[in-house]
Amino acid sequence: MEDRKPAEHRKPAQERTAAEGRAPVQPPHPAQDITEHVGYRLKRSAAALRGAMDKALREYGLTVPQYSCLELLDHQPGLSNAELARGTFVTRQSMNVVLRGLQDAELVSRPRTTDHGRALPAHLTDAGRDRLELARDAVYAIERRMVAAVPQQRLTALLADLDRMTEALGD
Repeated sequence: MEDRKPAEHRKPAQERTAAEGRAPVQPPHPAQDITEHVGYRLKRSAAALRGAMDKALREYGLTVPQYSCLELLDHQPGLSNAELARGTFVTRQSMNVVLRGLQDAELVSRPRTTDHGRALPAHLTDAGRDRLELARDAVYAIERRMVAAVPQQRLTALLADLDRMTEALGD
């Protein structure tokens, strides 16, 4: 059993190091410090990743949702607005704005009308494919830097744990 000091004698979480045993608090017990919660740490990691990607993608005139859209279309040409929205974790309305920006930049093409249904399939243009290739190198470098912080033997377990947490929340 861990010997814990009273809250008034503990350093704030931001002053403690990993070596000092910053283990997350097990729910449903509230922590004195919200930064000890698993959800907070996940959000902090996601925010750090998003910030690094925003900075890198700015050089290529792209946002994270635009980059994500280009990646999806590279692997699955012809996706609709709704499919792209689901795949990039944005609303359909937000994806409309993303696609409009990509079309205006001539990185994505979509027909004005379609013979079947209402969904307009999106496709990368040659310029879109070129921009994606440039931006992809920068994004993959960020992911390599992030993953390098996790010992290789623990990475597979971490990914499996993240998947289990997602499934536990019904997504």
